[in-house]
Amino acid sequence: MPHLTLEYSANLQDEGGLGPLCTKLARCLAGWQADGKAVYPIGGIRVRALCTQDYCIGDGSLEAAFVHATLKIGAGRSEQTKAATGDALFAIMKEHFASIYERSGLALSLEITEFSETGTWKHNNLHARFRAQADAAGDGSSR
Repeated sequence: MPHLTLEYSANLQDEGGLGPLCTKLARCLAGWQADGKAVYPIGGIRVRALCTQDYCIGDGSLEAAFVHATLKIGAGRSEQTKAATGDALFAIMKEHFASIYERSGLALSLEITEFSETGTWKHNNLHARFRAQADAAGDGSSR
């Protein structure tokens, strides 16, 4: 973890720049540190954008768009860490969509949810691969 899913209205498909936004958000999560250690393991970071073709915003009469982000993280991080993470991610989203926000209707939102290990199944070799890559590069980080 973390997994960040952006759900967005199809009218943002052409000018929304969702691919670059995903990269910015992933870099933010990967760079997050506390006490010199990564808060979010790089091998667990997933950022994806899902286009919603069918939607209605408000009463449907205005040309408007939306982006809703859901960050799922494992339990155990402090409220301060969660709030700071949300603030940083949301600031990136707001900056990314600033020009669209200025000229049209746009609703941006972000929520963070925690879940326990109970009820989840994982099969992931990315943590080991990133660790080996870091060791080979000689930086010693084991994010």
